[in-house]
Amino acid sequence: MPKISMTEPEDKHRCIWCGIDPLYVAYHDTEWGVPEYDDRALFEKLILDGFQAGLSWITILRKRDAFRLAFDGFQPEIIARYETAKVEALMGNAGIVRNRAKIVGTIASAKAYLAIQEQRGFADFLWDFFDGKPLRNGFATHGDIPAATPISLAMSKELKRRGFAFVGPTIVYAFAQACGLVNDHVADCFRAEECAALARPSLRAERNNPGAP
Repeated sequence: MPKISMTEPEDKHRCIWCGIDPLYVAYHDTEWGVPEYDDRALFEKLILDGFQAGLSWITILRKRDAFRLAFDGFQPEIIARYETAKVEALMGNAGIVRNRAKIVGTIASAKAYLAIQEQRGFADFLWDFFDGKPLRNGFATHGDIPAATPISLAMSKELKRRGFAFVGPTIVYAFAQACGLVNDHVADCFRAEECAALARPSLRAERNNPGAP
């Protein structure tokens, strides 16, 4: 992950939540709000957001590499086959958040993910909640941004119905923001326009017109 030098001139306006921690600033500047279309990457982020529940995201961010190692690169095909011995091994891993309910929930979520993959892509499933393209809110300040929305409530209900765990509407909205389904960089943040420019055309339009240039 790129490092931000704290000695370089600071001439860019950022969302206030990233503060000055170099790791958090780099995450804001390179990842948060970038539209994500990869099925497995979306699964990983959804699981990590579930582990964040009750904690701060920077805590999870600092442990992300350890999580990836512990959970076999977040490959759902492997996680879905975890048994009791693996759960106990994860509970003994000090590099991750050792929460039994969240670990067991990850196994359930992997199985639910695979069930969706048999029908359609996970990315396609998620992006359909936003009509296949990022929702740009353009809020003026961080305080204007809601913790959840009707869309995140609907997504949460459907994910739960399909067997996912730790996918409440607040968790799901944070996930949507991080993965660029929603562009919630504040209006004067330099990343608002950059993330908007990274969006692909509507996934729904691509699906309906596969041969279009």
